[in-house]
Amino acid sequence: MKLVANFGGRVLHGVEAFGDLCRFSGQAFRWLLEVVLNRRHLRLLLPQLYEIGTKSIPVVVITGAFIGAVLAVQTVAQFQQIGYTPAIGTIVNLSVLRELGPVLAGVMLAGRVGGGLTAELGTMRVTEQIDALRAMGADPIRVLVVPRLMACMLLIPILVVYADLMGIMGGYFVSTYVYSINSSEFWALSQKTVRYSDIFYGPFKSLFFGMAISLICCYKGFRCAPGAAGVGKACTESFVASCMAVIAMNFFLGMALNAFELFFLGTRSVL
Repeated sequence: MKLVANFGGRVLHGVEAFGDLCRFSGQAFRWLLEVVLNRRHLRLLLPQLYEIGTKSIPVVVITGAFIGAVLAVQTVAQFQQIGYTPAIGTIVNLSVLRELGPVLAGVMLAGRVGGGLTAELGTMRVTEQIDALRAMGADPIRVLVVPRLMACMLLIPILVVYADLMGIMGGYFVSTYVYSINSSEFWALSQKTVRYSDIFYGPFKSLFFGMAISLICCYKGFRCAPGAAGVGKACTESFVASCMAVIAMNFFLGMALNAFELFFLGTRSVL
């Protein structure tokens, strides 16, 4: 009975936490429209654009390049066995644009951006800076959460474009300069099979990734326990929850986008 009670308590705690996250997200989106319409509030956005966007470029670029390179290594080895190397470019480009680029970039940004957001806001909570904002009559969600939410939603899709571009170039470099695949063969079939919709596939999904990462990490920072241990635990929980959210959202968004693409654009031949 004690085991059942503990399990039930954990389930109730999880449902309560999810409801609290939804209420927190609703308050953030309520303030979002007002901040967008009032230019006076946009000054809070500029520092976050630099922290979240500019400082994340090296991580995203390196991650994207090695994603494409590793994918090319595995793809070349398999396609050389069946003697169909012209399809390597198509497989590498589609895989990077549609799945690997946005997902792995989202996971990396969940660690780099999300961990920073949770640590910063968690420290502010522990040192009672958030309570000080409330005492001065300012809403902490408007001042602290909304600029970070806007920065993530604006810049993470752009960072995913960087990751996609470097992934394609990494796959091209390994295929042509390491495995001696003909350059024209790498691009020829890709040009026929890769659609314009594939280019926007990753950035569209990453818009939701950025929204989830920012809201989860800010929520964990606002609700962290007192002390250094509480901030550390909140950072760990935010990273795990953000990664799980990215992977789960990728599945459902992928299904929806594939159905939408099949209905309006029809099927295509990859090989």
